[in-house]
Amino acid sequence: MEQDTDLVWYVAYGSNMAIVRLRYYLLGGRPLGGLRTYDGARSPSEPLRSRPVTLSGGVVFAGHSLTWSGGIAFYDPGASGTVAARAYLLELGQVKDLVAQETRRPPGIDLDLLAPEPNGSRPLGGRAYDVALRHDDIDGYPAVSILASQSPRPTRPSRSYLLWICRGLRETYDWSPREVADYLRRFPGVRETWSAEDLIDLASLAEQDD
Repeated sequence: MEQDTDLVWYVAYGSNMAIVRLRYYLLGGRPLGGLRTYDGARSPSEPLRSRPVTLSGGVVFAGHSLTWSGGIAFYDPGASGTVAARAYLLELGQVKDLVAQETRRPPGIDLDLLAPEPNGSRPLGGRAYDVALRHDDIDGYPAVSILASQSPRPTRPSRSYLLWICRGLRETYDWSPREVADYLRRFPGVRETWSAEDLIDLASLAEQDD
């Protein structure tokens, strides 16, 4: 049985790269631009640490989020390329509650998140995100992301959702608006529906949003 006092790296590659966005899963409340109010985690403590992480694979923006009214980010470990991500060191119970809310379940349920070995996965059920993927350990602690078991059809992400991702990329990597735009336009769902100029403007807005 996993102990809730254990520590786990939660590896975010979408809007949760922004620490303010992540805090809504820990503290509860409704993020700016979102249409959903979160319950928060059993422990509202801040992450013990955070750090940039690079994942092998790609991202697709797909589906239709009822929270964001557009496509959301899904990690595809089988794609070519690399993904910019941010890892947060949290209590296991916090990660379980975060994932429960991501999969539209109440916090406090006992999710089995960690495969025995890196590169293994656990089914989660849920809607959009239904798999927990274990990465290589970081500093001796297990690391996990959530993703979809099926490849969803690319769709346009909303402005409010991308604004959080832009903010997270700025916080994590200190990228310029042009670097943020160039990165996001690599991925299906964004490159067909967002111009480089509009993404630069959005990333510039995120850069000012402290």
